[in-house]
Amino acid sequence: MPKLKTKSGVKKRFKVTAKGRIKVAQAGKRHGMIKRSPKQIRNLRGTKVLSAPDEKIIKLYLPYAR
Repeated sequence: MPKLKTKSGVKKRFKVTAKGRIKVAQAGKRHGMIKRSPKQIRNLRGTKVLSAPDEKIIKLYLPYAR
């Protein structure tokens, strides 16, 4: 069997944790910070772990992240 290819867009955007969960950067911090409250900007810092249904979809594109 040949090796499966990983989607290059997915490997740039997501990381797999040690337990196999999918870690992703918080959305909503690219532009337009002037209209967001300071509290919202603070809360959007860092990364988060995807929910189980979303994780299922992303794992289709990461064949070796089981």
